[in-house]
Amino acid sequence: MNKQLKYLSRTVFGMFIVLFFSVTMIQFVNADDLRDNELNQRSIKNSYKVERGSILVDGNPIAFSTPTEDEYRFTRQYADGELYAPITGYFSRRQGMTGLEGAMNQDLSGLAGSQFFTRLMRTMTGEEPQGSSIETTLNAEVQAATAEAMSEFKGAAIAYEPDTGRILSMVSTPSYDPSLLSVNDDSEVIANYSQLVEDPNDPLFNRTIGGDLYHPGSTYKLLVAAAAIENGTATPSSTFANPSALQLPGTSHEIKNNWSGTCGSGPQTTLMQAITMSCNIPIAELAMSMDNKAVPEMARAFGFEQDLSIPLSVTPSVAPNPSDSAQVAISSIGQLDVRATPLQMAMVSAGIANDGVVMEPSLVKRVITPDLRTEREYKPVEFSNPISESTAKAMQSMMENGVNASDGASSGARIEGARVGGKTGTAENGLDEDGDPLPYTLWFTGYGFKDDKQVAIAVVIEDGGGEAYGYSGTSSDLPVRVGKQIMEAVLNQ
Repeated sequence: MNKQLKYLSRTVFGMFIVLFFSVTMIQFVNADDLRDNELNQRSIKNSYKVERGSILVDGNPIAFSTPTEDEYRFTRQYADGELYAPITGYFSRRQGMTGLEGAMNQDLSGLAGSQFFTRLMRTMTGEEPQGSSIETTLNAEVQAATAEAMSEFKGAAIAYEPDTGRILSMVSTPSYDPSLLSVNDDSEVIANYSQLVEDPNDPLFNRTIGGDLYHPGSTYKLLVAAAAIENGTATPSSTFANPSALQLPGTSHEIKNNWSGTCGSGPQTTLMQAITMSCNIPIAELAMSMDNKAVPEMARAFGFEQDLSIPLSVTPSVAPNPSDSAQVAISSIGQLDVRATPLQMAMVSAGIANDGVVMEPSLVKRVITPDLRTEREYKPVEFSNPISESTAKAMQSMMENGVNASDGASSGARIEGARVGGKTGTAENGLDEDGDPLPYTLWFTGYGFKDDKQVAIAVVIEDGGGEAYGYSGTSSDLPVRVGKQIMEAVLNQ
C-alpha cells in the first residue's frame, strides 16, 4: 500500500510540476506573443478603449483615432489610405492588425513595457490612457511620386537611403483603403474584407516585402558578378567567348541573349559588356566557372534566406544551391528556383552603392509619447558587409556604364547632374495551360547620387512583358522609366 501511495503521490507531484511549468510559459514567457496575436480579440477590444497613437509621415498623421459614441469609444481613420496601406496596414476589431498597426501595436496602444511609467502618471493625474505615436522614415513627396509612377502598373516599388537604411517610399499596386476594415460595424467589415480577399489582384498583399515572390531575372546577374569579382574569378575586363547560343551541359537546351544575337561585336566579350547590355551567355559561362554554391552564398550575404523585420515581417528571398551546371546557368540569370522581393533587390543595389556595406532597412524613425517626448529612436544599423570596397567600386563602374553607355540596357535612367547606376531584368514565368508563354515580370534596380542626396530603388512590374501582351523587346523601358521618376523625386528635392 505504501508503495502505491508513494507512486501516486509522485505522479500527482509530477503532474503539478508540468502544470506549473505550462502556466508559467503561458503567463510569462509567451504572454507578449499571445497578447500581440492578431486573432486575440481581447487585446483588440482593450485597444479600442484607448486613444491609439498616430502613425506619422513628415510629422502629419496618416493613421489616427477619432472618438465615437458607441461602446468602443474610438475608431481608426486613414488619411490617403490607399497611398499608405502597404505601410500602415489596418487595425480592425474584427480582422486583426497588419502593417505597422500590428508590428508596433504595443507602442500604439500604450501597452509597451517602456510606457509603464507614462501609464502610471496618467492614471495618477486622472488623464485618459493614450498610446504613443510612430514617426516613420517615409518622405511624403517621394511616396506620392512612387505611387504616381506605378499608377498604371501592377507590381511594387521601394526606395531607401543606402547609407542609413531609412525607407523613403514603399508602394504596392493595386492597393486598398484600410478604412474599409476599421469601422466598428462587424457586418460591414466582414463584407469589405471578403471582397478584398476575393479580388484576384490581391490588394491586401504588400508586394514589396511579401506575397508571391518574383523571379529576379537579370537583376540577379549583379550577384553573379559580385561573387566572381570578390573571389578573384573575374574583373570587369575579363573576357568570355561570344556565341549567339550556349548549349547547357548535359541537356539539349540552349541559353540565348534576349535579342538572340551576340553580346556586342567580335568573337569575345567582357563582363563589363555583359552587365552593360544584360547578356545572358557570358554571365552563365562565368557562373559555371565557379563553385555551384558561390552565387547563392553571395546572395545570402546580401540578405537572401535571412529573416528581416523593418519592423514589418519580410518574406525571405530564396537562392537555393543548384545541383548541376545546367541549373547553375539558368539560376545565374534569375530563373529556376531563385525568387526575390523588391526590398531584397534594393538591398543589393544599396550595398553596392554604399561601398559594400548593406544597412538594415527600416520604416520607423522614432516612437513619441503622448506628451511629445522621444521615447525610443531608431539608429542606422549595419546589416551585412558582403563585398569589399574594391569589389563595390568595380560593380559601380559596370552599373553606371549600363546607364551611361549608348548600348546600355538602363540608359533610360540617366538623370542630369546625377551619378546613376542601374540593372534591368526580365523574368519568364513558364507556360499557361494552353502551352503559351505567361507574361513576363519586369525589373529595374539601381541607385543615384546627387549633391548630398542618395537613394537605392527597386521596381517590379507584373504581367509587363512579351509581345503577346502588347509589349516589344524594349519592355524593360517600363520599370526603368518608373525607377528614374522615383530617383528624381529624391535627388531633385
